[in-house]
Amino acid sequence: MSEGKKMWLSVMVLFFFYAAFFIIFDDFDRRSAEPLIESRDWHLILGAGIVMTFLGFMLYRYAKRMDERISRDQAAKENLMRRELTQNIAHELKTPVASILGFTDTILENPGISMEIRQQFVERTNAQARRLTALLQDLSTLNKMDYAPDLLVMERVDVSVLVADIIKEISIPLEKRQMKLNNCLQQGIWVTGNWSLLYSIFRNLITNAILYAGTGTTIDISVQNRENDWLFTVSDNGVGVSPEHLPRLFERFYRVDKGRSRSLGGTGLGLSIVKNAVLWHGGTISVSNNPDGGLCFVFNLPK
Repeated sequence: MSEGKKMWLSVMVLFFFYAAFFIIFDDFDRRSAEPLIESRDWHLILGAGIVMTFLGFMLYRYAKRMDERISRDQAAKENLMRRELTQNIAHELKTPVASILGFTDTILENPGISMEIRQQFVERTNAQARRLTALLQDLSTLNKMDYAPDLLVMERVDVSVLVADIIKEISIPLEKRQMKLNNCLQQGIWVTGNWSLLYSIFRNLITNAILYAGTGTTIDISVQNRENDWLFTVSDNGVGVSPEHLPRLFERFYRVDKGRSRSLGGTGLGLSIVKNAVLWHGGTISVSNNPDGGLCFVFNLPK
């Protein structure tokens, strides 16, 4: 039922009970209901019916207009969001596609190019293709959460094992940046959820820290066992971000430093996926700067 119809029905029910009470107990000296034998009582009933009918008609028209206005405003907001998202997607896709075309065109138009330069161009083309693949995968994940949540399978997942596997996968980037990761998760952290989304939560948070915390920094992952949920913390001791950027970090395609983010290979969707995945599981997430520097993400996942 729409908000307008709820309002109309609520007012009409209240008015009906008030009118009935007034008609039956119209005399303050009367302590109980008595038969309606006086003509005045029937006149009251008729008058109340007329007033109620007129009031109901006016309220119904107002409720209908209110529903239409809410629908228009919501549709306009959704169209604006879709338009902005489409523009952002087109902009993000344009960069890797242009790079791939540029590198391949150079190779095709210069058959006598040296093998060393050709190899460099092939490697750069491959990197841009991988970035494009990652962007499309992130968009697919967001679309599933937005438009097809029923297709996401729920199962029992051991988060401690999942995080341990992620740490093995990102060992090389950690070594390249001389970073340290402290995994303080206990064994047997079981959550009922979607494995792919849970993987995306921890993988994106760890990858975000690797990309932006800075060389030689430390990442800490910890958990607090509460009665109905697990409270996770993923933090680093890196440079952090300016306070004005914190409320927008979970927005799609929002970048604190656009040029640096793209050069490091980020898609601009990682933290948005994290927030949506946490919300999909019934949890909440927040981000803040650590007092000594770096970002701190705190989120909970129901058991």
